[in-house]
Amino acid sequence: MARTPILSTRVLLVCAAIGVATGIVGGVAGVLTPVVLAGAPFLYGLVLGAHVLPGIIAQEVLRLPFVALLAHVMAALVSSAFNPAWAGRFLGTALLFGAIQEGVAALTRYRAWGAWRFFVSAVIIGAIVAVVVYAVVDLGTLPIWAQVAYLALSVLGPVVWTAVGLGIGTSLRRAGVASRSVRR
Repeated sequence: MARTPILSTRVLLVCAAIGVATGIVGGVAGVLTPVVLAGAPFLYGLVLGAHVLPGIIAQEVLRLPFVALLAHVMAALVSSAFNPAWAGRFLGTALLFGAIQEGVAALTRYRAWGAWRFFVSAVIIGAIVAVVVYAVVDLGTLPIWAQVAYLALSVLGPVVWTAVGLGIGTSLRRAGVASRSVRR
């Protein structure tokens, strides 16, 4: 009996659909970024957190290796249509976030799909975002309350978006999107 490949046509199409939908969200987040950085930079973590959606939804729906990375790359390509000058940033973020989500899933051998696992990757992403963007945004020039809010929202942003992604992914699973895609 022939084995179905992990990345079957069905899996690729589901990842593409997730990538397009979340790529639009990422594109809007990219459009909002300059406005947020100019007016309220401490909110940037909430905006950037939206970029966790492709991997969270893909992993929750399909529960297979490589789907987070694949959905992230497809989302980055769609997001790049909103701001082609940021294509490198979108792809870099997609690869980083997707690799973290895949790495956490790989540590459990792609067998643990509880919400806790998704939130572990969200906190890791949030911590990295907080550290990296802190220097870029130069929050040291802001009042201490804004710096504290920035750090808290940088971690909280990916966590909140992860909860949203899990809700969407769970609904898609219940609707039967993954009925033949999941490894048994």
